[in-house]
Amino acid sequence: MLSRMVAGVTARWSAPGGYREVLGVSLPLVAGMASTTVMEFTDRLFLSHYSVEAIAAATPAAVVHLLFLLTCMGITGYAGVFIAQYIGSGAPHRVGVALWQGLLMAFFFGACLALLWFAAPAIFAFAGHLPAVQAGEVAYFRMLALGSVLALGNSCLGGFFSGQGRTRPVMLANFAAMAVHIPLDYALIYGEWGLPEMGIEGAGLSMILSWAVTSLLLGGMVFTRRNERCFRVWSGRGFERALFLRMARYGLPSGINGFAELFSVTWFVFLVGELGETALAATNITFSINMVAFLPMMGMNIAVGSMVGQAMGRGSPAGAERVTASTLHVAMAWMLGLSLFFFFTPGPLYDLFLSGGAQDPAVLAQKAEIRAMGVVLLRFVAVYCLLDAVTIVYTGALKGAGDTWFVMWNMLLGCLVWLVLPTLALRASGLMTLNTLWAAFTAFILLLAVVSWLRFRRGAWKRLRLVETAHRLPDA
Repeated sequence: MLSRMVAGVTARWSAPGGYREVLGVSLPLVAGMASTTVMEFTDRLFLSHYSVEAIAAATPAAVVHLLFLLTCMGITGYAGVFIAQYIGSGAPHRVGVALWQGLLMAFFFGACLALLWFAAPAIFAFAGHLPAVQAGEVAYFRMLALGSVLALGNSCLGGFFSGQGRTRPVMLANFAAMAVHIPLDYALIYGEWGLPEMGIEGAGLSMILSWAVTSLLLGGMVFTRRNERCFRVWSGRGFERALFLRMARYGLPSGINGFAELFSVTWFVFLVGELGETALAATNITFSINMVAFLPMMGMNIAVGSMVGQAMGRGSPAGAERVTASTLHVAMAWMLGLSLFFFFTPGPLYDLFLSGGAQDPAVLAQKAEIRAMGVVLLRFVAVYCLLDAVTIVYTGALKGAGDTWFVMWNMLLGCLVWLVLPTLALRASGLMTLNTLWAAFTAFILLLAVVSWLRFRRGAWKRLRLVETAHRLPDA
């Protein structure tokens, strides 16, 4: 049996849509997302040592910002799927036009998100957190909102490369951003090396500057003479109404899906906030550790969407199925290793956030309570990581094929029926505790995974066509 498994892995390694192709496209994206993970992780790490209020404020503010950002990014970033399908269908001259429709959307939505500066106090007053936590939430959110246009533009510029299956430029730009962010983050939070001590605002400013580095590098690599000759990246600029509306039609559900996905986390975090600052801090640290697993997986989500998009552009649903299966195998292997690590070593991971700082007995007692809670919570994460991998891969594949409306409704209805209503029932019945909330969240992840898998297996996505120049090739 072992020999058959080895033979199967070997055969699939070099086959079309096999592991080598998947790793070649996804590893640079995973590495790039890992750099984002490191930035998020160190951000929370520095803030956890700065004050309990800062770490308690960071995750709610970041999640609310992502609630708006990913809604817009789902629309602007869908340019990458159109680019992939144009490449697959043999119409590279349309790539630049698709890129510019995404950039125009990014400029518009970025301006809208910047205006949320004025709404920030009302947003976080609604949560009812402690005044010191609210002040940190408002300050951090405002900084992130101002820089949103850079993040949205980066999603389009990155889609230019991922849509072609050329993902190394994205990785290099993200690594450069990480190299700038980490030391600057430390200096602006604590006021080192002659820079002002800005606390949680400094964390937000360093994130904006790292996004700017990514924009400059990706822009320099996109707008070259060679890319102009091949893809019309400059002469394709301007507004093309038909393509813009088609991208909006398929991208809007993707954006709403991003909204619903982050709303589920926001709803969950805000409910946990009702249990007190200690429970909120433990949950925030747990999600920060969970990012180590989640964000790299988003690289696989983008990669499988690009590869499925190219296959569908060629008119080969069978090729899309092969590449999706290979991506799932790789993703499950990654998540299994992390799940075991989270399950068996939760304590030392929390010590990274809780060691050092003030030695006041009350603070030390609070940190001990946070650690005890966190050990249990990280074991929930260990359980749902594998389920999350299934959802991430299959939703990426469905988006790459253009089945964005189903992905949207799965998340919207799932969030309402499988998360919001059960957690409200827990609160109304007096059974709402930190552990029961996390059990409900884990069940929500399970149901999303099952429905996504069933949708992909039924194959309705095989009949979809996004681009006008797509032609059908034999599946064999």
